Amino acid sequence: MQNHEKTAFNLSNLLFSHSALHSFRNDGSLVSVLKTLLFFTLLMITLPIGLYFASKSFLFEASLGYSSNDSYFYAAIVAVLAVHVVLALFVYVAWNEGSHQWREGKQD
Repeated sequence: MQNHEKTAFNLSNLLFSHSALHSFRNDGSLVSVLKTLLFFTLLMITLPIGLYFASKSFLFEASLGYSSNDSYFYAAIVAVLAVHVVLALFVYVAWNEGSHQWREGKQD
C-alpha cells in the first residue's frame, strides 16, 4: 500500500513539475507579448503626436511657408499616416510572433 502511494506521489510530482514548466514557458511568452503591446502602445501615442507638431512647426510653416490653417491640415494627414504605419507594424509583428509560437508549440 505504501509503495502504491509513493508511486502516485512521484507521478503527481512529475505531472505538476511538467505543468509548472509549461506554465513558466507560457509566462515568458506572455511577458514577451505584453512588452510588444506596451512598446506599440507607447509608439501609437508618441509618434503621431510628435510628428503632428514637428511637421506643423518645422516642415509646413518654417520650411514650406504654408499658412497656419494649411499646416494644421497637412500635419493631421502626416499624423494619420503615422497611425496607419504603427498599426501595420503591430499587425506584422503580432502575426510573426504568433506563427513563431505556433511553430514552437507544434515541434514540442
